Amino acid sequence: MIRDLLLAPNQLTLLRLIFAPLIILCVLANRWNWAITLFVLAGVSDALDGLLARWLHQQSVLGRYLDPIADKLLLSVLFLVLSIAHKIPWRFTVLVLSRDITIMVTAAVLYVVVGYRGFRPSIFGKIATNTQVGALFFVLLYQVHHVPWVFLVRRGFLWIAFAFTLISGVHYAIVTAQRLRQEQNGGTNTPQ
Repeated sequence: MIRDLLLAPNQLTLLRLIFAPLIILCVLANRWNWAITLFVLAGVSDALDGLLARWLHQQSVLGRYLDPIADKLLLSVLFLVLSIAHKIPWRFTVLVLSRDITIMVTAAVLYVVVGYRGFRPSIFGKIATNTQVGALFFVLLYQVHHVPWVFLVRRGFLWIAFAFTLISGVHYAIVTAQRLRQEQNGGTNTPQ
């Protein structure tokens, strides 16, 4: 595990974990230029850690778990702080947090109770995450540039993120129920 922590992709992921509190401090201090800069750097580190893992053949079990945790932590905390700062309506944050917490708790319970490990990201989950990133970027950008087109794109991304977060939550529930039923019936095929 210590060896895995020292791998370059995992170091970048750990760096992304450090960005979260720094971005929060910038938001709370109304340092929007710094907040958006750090958010973009966190996004670049996310892209780089995946590329490095493939190029350097440094994919690890730790990295497979650490990367999505860093992503979800950054997004969830940023949604929460921006709602506290009255920059994002609470309905968006409540949905994002509820979906993520529900998926994590369900995955943990199913793993402990029946050893089920079938929680893989779906296409809807990936779209939800990407639209959440877009929404947060434009919310931060609007704090720097109060122009109408940024406001409209911000609003559009928030609603698209809301829709795909809801769709992905329902999709995870349906697919997980199908997979569990299939495992109980002794099936080997799993629906995607």
